[in-house]
This record gives sequence, C-alpha cells and structure tokens, in this order.
Amino acid sequence: MRITLFLLLAILIAPNLRAQSAKGPYAKITDNPKLPRVLLIGDSISIGYTLPTREFLKGKANLHRIPTNGGPTTKGLASIDAWLGKSKWDVIHFNWGLHDLKYMGPQGQNLFPKDKGGKPQVALAAYEKNLETLVARLKKTGAKLIWRNTTPVPPGAKGRYVGDSIKYNAAAARVMKKHGIPTHDLFTMSKARMKELMLPANVHYKKEGSRVLGKDVARVIVKALEK
Repeated sequence: MRITLFLLLAILIAPNLRAQSAKGPYAKITDNPKLPRVLLIGDSISIGYTLPTREFLKGKANLHRIPTNGGPTTKGLASIDAWLGKSKWDVIHFNWGLHDLKYMGPQGQNLFPKDKGGKPQVALAAYEKNLETLVARLKKTGAKLIWRNTTPVPPGAKGRYVGDSIKYNAAAARVMKKHGIPTHDLFTMSKARMKELMLPANVHYKKEGSRVLGKDVARVIVKALEK
C-alpha cells in the first residue's frame, strides 16, 4: 500500500516538477540567432536574479545560466569546462564567494559555527588562487567578462560572518584588476538597501530584491554588449 501511494504521488508530482524546470531559471533556452549569447555563473543569489535578468534582456540577448548552484570556487574548477561547453559566448557575468566564505565543520557539516571549530569552505588565499585559474579559463572563451562581487552577509546569518564578503571581495578585486576585468558592484547596493532587499539574518533576497538585482545585472550586460 505504501509503495502504491508513493508511486501515485510521484506520478502526480513529476509533471509539476517538469513544468517548474521548463519555466524556472534552469529552463533550456532556444537562442534567437540574431541576438548575442550571455552566460550567468553564480550561486543561489544569481539563481534568484536569473529570471528577472532574462525578462529585462528580452529582445536584447539570449540569457543562459549554468544548470546548478555555482557553489565555491572548488566546484567551479571541477565544472567550468562543462558549464562553458563548446558554444560561443558574447558576455559572461560571473561570481563565486558566498560558498567559499561559508563555515564548515570538521566532518563536513554545513554552516558550522566558527566558535565550535568551523573553517571557511575555501580559505582566503586558496580562493584568490582559484579565481586566478578560473579567470584564465574564462578569458579563453573570448567573451567579455564581468565579475559580480560577493553580496553582504547580514548580522545573524547562520555559518557566515559580517565582514567576510569584504575580505573575499578585496582578494577578488586584486585578480580582476590584474586581468582588466570590470567589477559589477552589487555589494554596495545591497549593503545600502539591506533591510529593503534582503531577508533578515539571511544572505538571500526577497523576491523584489532579486528583481532589483536582475534589473541591474541586465543593465551592465547591455552596457557590455554596446561596447
């Protein structure tokens, strides 16, 4: 009886999941060959602004995103070739950081407090080194690259600490300056409008906050395409 009920639920739920996938941020995009191709790389913050960005770029660009949460730079190193594929990209808007600075436990526990022995998933020096490797790979695409800096950690956020985004952004800024890559500063906007845009004690954004970010992401992409 339990197995039959499980199968029935699976049959009922599967179409809804497929429908969400078809319409969500991971939806497969059929390119308009007359428009440039843009790729978003990033974590759940970028997942949140993917659909608004796509809406604001309608008729201006084919907006794709990687088919997953971009995670830390270590995941990027393992996956970047698959994410880029064989196709030509005109602009790549990318970020890593919030997962790198996230504290993990000695047994791999997620969001583990540092006062109990937690360590950043990717230490600051390793983060900078990983970004060097990732940027070198991205430059090989010939696309215009836009680095999106890491958004703030609000007070009370679990397993992440206020001020760490600033440290990781400083390391990233050194890499981007070295390679001549412009920075899209969503940190400053988010910091100034934290109560309005972000969830309380959480690194994530309200729905309208993600829309505000998406509009600004679309703006900098259009600007890059015009150059």
